[in-house]
Parts: sequence; structure tokens; C-alpha cells
Amino acid sequence: MVTVADTGSTNADLVALARDGAGEDGLWLRARRQTAGRGRQGRPWDSPEGNLFASTLVRLSPGEPPAPTLALVAAVALDEAVRLAIPADRARRLALKWPNDLLLAGAKLSGILLERSGDWVVIGIGVNVACHPDLPDRATTSLHAEGATLDAAAFLDSLAAQFGAWLTLWRRQGLAPVAQRWRERAHPPGTPLVARLPDGEEVPGTFETLDEDGALVLRLADGTARVIHAGDVFLVG
Repeated sequence: MVTVADTGSTNADLVALARDGAGEDGLWLRARRQTAGRGRQGRPWDSPEGNLFASTLVRLSPGEPPAPTLALVAAVALDEAVRLAIPADRARRLALKWPNDLLLAGAKLSGILLERSGDWVVIGIGVNVACHPDLPDRATTSLHAEGATLDAAAFLDSLAAQFGAWLTLWRRQGLAPVAQRWRERAHPPGTPLVARLPDGEEVPGTFETLDEDGALVLRLADGTARVIHAGDVFLVG
């Protein structure tokens, strides 16, 4: 595990390592501060010191599950690490939201960003540890606001251990056990959602399940099911 004082983006740094042939499977890079952090869809990610900004490298091998399903691996690992960090009564309010958001009582706690370079996948994880931004369009929270006492470095130690265990399971047994844990920790079936697709279409429905490839299955108002492979998902109400 490597820690630097500051950088533009830990994801960008590891993408460059992978592209230059200097990548190492399992490498973690943490920055105490980022100056150009990014979220999904190119959105900026606020990066004040005290929060977690870290990325890891995974080298893909033939026969492994599809690379995008590593988002589910990261999500269940993050869920496990947060449950260990906060009081049990708060942990009961955690829920995963497709594809990789972890919410606490509906408030955003973290973000996960996957980027690919050849046979490498870079998984970036940002967690509000010490503080959380005040956003106009969504509620947010932090580990410290929920009763945690550990700092970003200690939290990453726990997260890296959880991620390593779930990654090994993903490699040896495939996606099924990861998807099963994700379903167990997700908001319940029937939860109203709106999926905003990359082309701008908005699809309202209720959460049904994940399919065998990790895609979101929405139950529409007419009773049919629609499989969502990419997009942003929002809770309704």
C-alpha cells in the first residue's frame, strides 16, 4: 500500500502505471488529498483532507467474470468495512444501491469508479470519513457523523482486507456469491427507483433483483421487467 500527500487523482495515477507496464496486481494507492478527483459520468469528487481517496489495481485473467462486475465486489467489500467501523444500530440502516453506491439512511457515504486499461481494471473508492459535502441534490453523511472513530488510513486497512477476500471469492467461484451478498445488503425488492440511461432516457420502476451478469432488473408499471446495464439510479421518495 502506497500513501502520498496529494495527487490529482489516484485513479489516473494507477491507469498511467497500468498503461506504462508498471502495474502490480493488488496495489493500493491512497492520497491524503486529491486536486482533481472524479466520480461517475465525469462528475467532480470533493476531496478534503481527512476523507478516503484510494484506488487499487486488478489484473484480469481468462475465465474470470466480466470486468464491470468488479463494481459489485468493491461495493460488498465497502459495505462490510463500514459495518465494522460504525455502531451496530447505525449499520442496520446501510443499503447498497445499484451499481455501486452505499447509502446510510438514504444519505450518500461513498463513491466507486472503475476504469479499464487493457487487462487492468482500476477501482477508485472515495469515502466520507471525517466530513461530508453539502450537496443540493442529495443527502450525504460521513463515518464520523455516524459514530466511527477511526481515520482514513485505518479504514483503508479494513477495506483492503475485505476487498481482497471478496476478490478471491469472485476469482474462484465467480459472480454468484458476490451478487448474492449484494442482494442481501441492497434496498428491498419493490423499492421505487428511476434509472437515468446514458442517452438521457429516464426509466421509472421498482427494484426487482440483479440478473446473473450483475445488471439491474427493474419492474415497470405495466408489469414487465427491464434490464439496465448502464446508467445512474435514483431512489424515489
